[in-house]
Amino acid sequence: MTDVPKPRRPTLRDSAALDAMAAGTDPVAELHAAHETAAVLLGVGRAGSDAEVTKRLMTVVDDVGITTLADLWATRPARSLPGVLYRLYVMREWVVADPSAAAREYAAGVHYSEPNHAVAGADPTGPDEVRSVIDDILRGAFDGDFGLAMERAAAFARVVSAGRDFLSRGDGQAPERLMVLADDLAASARLWRSGSLD
Repeated sequence: MTDVPKPRRPTLRDSAALDAMAAGTDPVAELHAAHETAAVLLGVGRAGSDAEVTKRLMTVVDDVGITTLADLWATRPARSLPGVLYRLYVMREWVVADPSAAAREYAAGVHYSEPNHAVAGADPTGPDEVRSVIDDILRGAFDGDFGLAMERAAAFARVVSAGRDFLSRGDGQAPERLMVLADDLAASARLWRSGSLD
């Protein structure tokens, strides 16, 4: 008796992939767009060395807006250049939406996370300082150490997480999500410094 291969089952695609195909968007083009726009904002790669590419991409950034770009970046892995920019965008939106809560949670966490408070930067570090740095990054105007900016954002998230835990009396109300964000930002800072954050 010969072995007859079983027919292969069709591959099931997730709904996002089907929506993209139906809308006529090209996932590869979206991938390139996500990475190129992220690179131009930080002036790295081809975008940083070709003035014409930089000018064209900055025009796209201005035309479509940062919210549209954030939607594009959201699909990328957390430890990629567009993924990091998306997470910074989310952090900025959270700080802008409720700066007093961010400041209160940060202040409550300082005592419980002093090393992270030291890394976070100037004293007092607050939502305005975090928002200002992230704004510069997302506008393409940041000229500082991006690795350090990510480390400071990670430290800020860790202090806020400790503050949330303290204020909620340790009932576990979502500081874990902030810790994942902090871990991703810190890991991305290491990747950036090694030249492997794509």
